[in-house]
Amino acid sequence: MIKWLRSESFTAWAFMTPGLLLLAVFVFWPIIYSIPLALTDYSVISDTHYVGLDNFEAAFKDRNFLISIWNSLVYVLIVPFLQIFSILMAVLVNSRIPGIKIFRTTYYIPVVTSMVAVALIWSWLLGNNSVVNYLLMQAGLISKDIHWLSDSSLALYVLMFITMWKGLGYYMMLYLAGLQNIPQDLYEAARVDGASRWRLIVHITLPLLRPYVLFCTLISLMAAIRVFDEVYVLTKGGPGTATLTSSLYIFQKGMEQFNFGYASALGLIVGVVIAVLSIIVFRFNRKGGINPY
Repeated sequence: MIKWLRSESFTAWAFMTPGLLLLAVFVFWPIIYSIPLALTDYSVISDTHYVGLDNFEAAFKDRNFLISIWNSLVYVLIVPFLQIFSILMAVLVNSRIPGIKIFRTTYYIPVVTSMVAVALIWSWLLGNNSVVNYLLMQAGLISKDIHWLSDSSLALYVLMFITMWKGLGYYMMLYLAGLQNIPQDLYEAARVDGASRWRLIVHITLPLLRPYVLFCTLISLMAAIRVFDEVYVLTKGGPGTATLTSSLYIFQKGMEQFNFGYASALGLIVGVVIAVLSIIVFRFNRKGGINPY
């Protein structure tokens, strides 16, 4: 016993236990509890009854829920652009350019800034009589104000841009870590053989970044489906249902209308959607892995 208490295994478990307990209480238990809850009409303000699969049947007939799922799927379109720009930025900041450390730090600031603060800043930049409109008018690019957040054809894409702008620095740092783990002798051997910079990227950098691409794609995919903060602060799902996402709709049903049984059913359906998309990503990255080199 004393020998085990002094082992590295005990030290590792001692450090992991607080985090695992928090995960169990705030992540795993709510997921497990939502399954029986989704089979009831639990709403806090009235008696609870078992309703079977009625909540799931109602969900697939709920027009607003279907719209919110569609909007969340559209939101996923930012994932490939986010990964491509993050890789390009990582390649740039991995080079020895004067002042690159300052650039890295500056570009990482949005990542450590609260999403609510970021959303408020963008609401000032894009709201009525906005700074962006003023600058575009001064540059002669537009002749009248653009209603960035109140135009139903624009609002969702503006939110997607804000999400991508905030997340770019985070994924850039992950890819930068991946780039710095690639053995430099591979590049040197390729240069000796006359490989151009482009061929180095295509034949060495990108293949060895594959596990990072898989990881970043998965977490950005889940984040896109679960997007909430910027939508809630900037548009609250409007105008109409133009920016209504699945997380916001579940929040409205659960925390605003206290229909927890129905909200649990919606949450489980969204969880299945995320699982299916994750499996598709895995199948497109069969050669990915934790440490292929």
